[in-house]
Amino acid sequence: MNTSNTSDLQQFKESVHPLNLLPLWERHVKLVPGSQSIPAHWSYDKVRPFLEESVRLITKKDADRRVLVMENPALRGSSFISQSLFAGQQIIMPGEVAPSHRHSPNALRFVVEGEGAYTSVDGVKMKMRPGDFIVTPNFMWHDHGNEGNQAVVWMDGLDTPFTSLFGAHFRENYPQDIYPVTHTCHQVDEHSANFLYPWQTSFDQLLAMPPTKIDPAHGMKLRYTNPQTGKDPFTTIAAFLQMLPKGFQGQTYRSTDHTVFNVAQGSCLLEVGHQTYHLATHDVMVIPAWESYRFSSSEMSILFSFSDRSAQQALGFWREEYLA
Repeated sequence: MNTSNTSDLQQFKESVHPLNLLPLWERHVKLVPGSQSIPAHWSYDKVRPFLEESVRLITKKDADRRVLVMENPALRGSSFISQSLFAGQQIIMPGEVAPSHRHSPNALRFVVEGEGAYTSVDGVKMKMRPGDFIVTPNFMWHDHGNEGNQAVVWMDGLDTPFTSLFGAHFRENYPQDIYPVTHTCHQVDEHSANFLYPWQTSFDQLLAMPPTKIDPAHGMKLRYTNPQTGKDPFTTIAAFLQMLPKGFQGQTYRSTDHTVFNVAQGSCLLEVGHQTYHLATHDVMVIPAWESYRFSSSEMSILFSFSDRSAQQALGFWREEYLA
């Protein structure tokens, strides 16, 4: 390109700028897989004391939900753990109630520790036990309470970035703290089957998998599905439970979904790029889109995870790759 053309093109660009126009050949948009998010690790041993301190500093009523948001270091100020997902650690003390509300984002709970708490979704009241995965579909009334004698902690996961992207984030508080309960269940039944995925049931399914089902990158991996539809619990979020056998040395892997891992049992090593993370029980780790990673474990380890795979597959975007 000669100098005169370069000068003319620059003048052209400046001329169209006041009209909010940009020549396509001048754009600086990332046109390869990847994300602005970066890998990040939250040690539960470090997070847990701050959850306890928050109990002292603010009441459940004042906080509405006493949650410590896990914010991606590259997205500070967004409240998002990745460009497509929200995650936080919530604590509820004996006798407390998290008031009923509803919102357009879908939400999930993965119970980390403690017993005696419940969640109520659309009037169905369910006990929460460690390792349980609980679904709260969008715009259903839900509240939580602790009727036990110990603190209960769970991880919240939401697709808030999706609703923010579309400008469709709606939220409404119920006039009373508790939405009317129409059914109370202590085990999964016809009323709670679409909301509650108990730990023991899912763990037993992992143990029942034959050795031929061991994935070279993920070990034994179970994808949660709605028992009525056979599809993911949400249209945007997929959720998984996986087991890394003792001595597991995984193959390097990458995929286009942003994934949040929570170690339910055991510990493992996670190599991400050129860095190795030691994940202990209840630690949380986020892997951005198309970031290569590899698991290894000296003991049997169980990991819960959720990602935006459901949305990506529905839209035809999702890709994966097993690396040598």
